[in-house]
Amino acid sequence: MAFEPINLVKTGFPTSNLFNYLPRFEEIYYQGNPIDRVQLFKAVREGQSCKLLAVTIIRKDEDFLWDSTKDLLDRSVKDAAFMMRGIYTFDLLTFDVHKETESFNCKELSQLLFNSSLRLKPGEQMLIKYSSVYGMLQKMVDESWGKIIFKTAVELFNDKPNFLFALVSKILKTVEFAHEPVMVLVNDLSTYPLHDPQNEKQKMFLDDLIAGQAKNSIEFPPEVYIQDQRGVRELFSGTVVT
Repeated sequence: MAFEPINLVKTGFPTSNLFNYLPRFEEIYYQGNPIDRVQLFKAVREGQSCKLLAVTIIRKDEDFLWDSTKDLLDRSVKDAAFMMRGIYTFDLLTFDVHKETESFNCKELSQLLFNSSLRLKPGEQMLIKYSSVYGMLQKMVDESWGKIIFKTAVELFNDKPNFLFALVSKILKTVEFAHEPVMVLVNDLSTYPLHDPQNEKQKMFLDDLIAGQAKNSIEFPPEVYIQDQRGVRELFSGTVVT
């Protein structure tokens, strides 16, 4: 049986810490991970269909912050799976690692996942929201036992900040010659953001990349957003949202 995809605009997802500062959309649909640790969303903005690719990163020397967060989420998912019947996937869309580590309640999220699983038929999915956690829970098949395949999309950034352009370039190459608008969101969880507007070398690399990509766009130049603790900056237009 085929189920209607979930329009995330109707769920409150646009107010999440991932989408809150982006342009407003009429429709948003999650479509998985076409590239490792990169999330794909199909969206509609001002009546125009577009693609949005989002990657969440954190500095390698701050990986302890993500590790402690993932431990909490892993515990919640494991406890929920123990109560369930069936095989599920749970794709984490976003989670505010800077606000949740002290107040997060693993048992509450586990119970929410379990209660939600009782309402799903094979192939059906549901958006799970707990505090700043947003994730897509989908039931794959019925079973007499429970399992959750938990997927996250956080990239540990090993390179120097100057090489932020390489990450953006990898994503843009997948949408070269697109016939619809393309947006790229780099969501930086680092306490000390990787994007530095005062770093001339980094700026040169990113400017050259965006300019070159614009030449390969059939109709629409790409929009590249860098989001971190200081706000959001769109690289092509220079627009800053704080």
